Amino acid sequence: MGTLDGRVAIVPGSGRGIGREVALQLAELGAKVVVNDLDAGPADEVVAEIKAAGGEAVACAGSVTEAGFAQRFVGTAIDTYGDLHIIINNAGYTWDAVIQKMTEEQFDAMIDVHLKAPWRILKEAAEFIRVKSKGEAQEGNLIVRKVVNISSISGTRGNAGQTNYSSAKAAVVGLSKTLAKEWGRYNVAVNSVAFGFVETRLTEATDQKKIIEIEGKEIPVGVPVQNVAASKMMIPMGRAGTPREAAGAVVALCLPQSDYISGQLIEVTGGL
Repeated sequence: MGTLDGRVAIVPGSGRGIGREVALQLAELGAKVVVNDLDAGPADEVVAEIKAAGGEAVACAGSVTEAGFAQRFVGTAIDTYGDLHIIINNAGYTWDAVIQKMTEEQFDAMIDVHLKAPWRILKEAAEFIRVKSKGEAQEGNLIVRKVVNISSISGTRGNAGQTNYSSAKAAVVGLSKTLAKEWGRYNVAVNSVAFGFVETRLTEATDQKKIIEIEGKEIPVGVPVQNVAASKMMIPMGRAGTPREAAGAVVALCLPQSDYISGQLIEVTGGL
């Protein structure tokens, strides 16, 4: 039996990168996972990988910022598996510029995807969680649900060129600490994880201009090779983290062994 057998998890942004690793690790431990990506293809691929390994998963593609997404996403978990135990708010991207060159569109986009979208998902799940926890308490059945919201050390320490992203990620920590106080009575442990330098397609070392399209916007990705090398020199462990390592910290907060950890911020930085 897996440690998370019978648990149902939703993971926004789990078609690629860290989110993909979170979904795979949760499924490996027995959780049933609702996989999401902006595009259907990556989400379907992760679902197929989970099923091929003997797990259970279903895809719910689409943008976390679109109207009605939270209802559709949470509803997919409840309609398909009849419950919801784990919420990992992971979806997002960066859109950098120094403040004098940043547009309001850039600022609003980061707030929408990193802060408002998680808030909407949590708000949508609130009534289901309240009713379920009340029933479980009446039956004498203690089930601790988990929320892990993804922050960044850009939010906890600041980072030049990211007033939009840093503001949103700082707010995620406040959201998590407040929700831990509101949902503690429902036996929900709410924490946040702030990543340092983790190697993904967004942080890939490159001196070539790379662009990805997100909801009609052209977003530059990648980090100049010289900057990557300098960043690694500052990290005590001397390297960037891997998506699997980053996901491991998130999954650890979903295990029964961490049921009494709530309202905390965990930094995953290689000692930085």
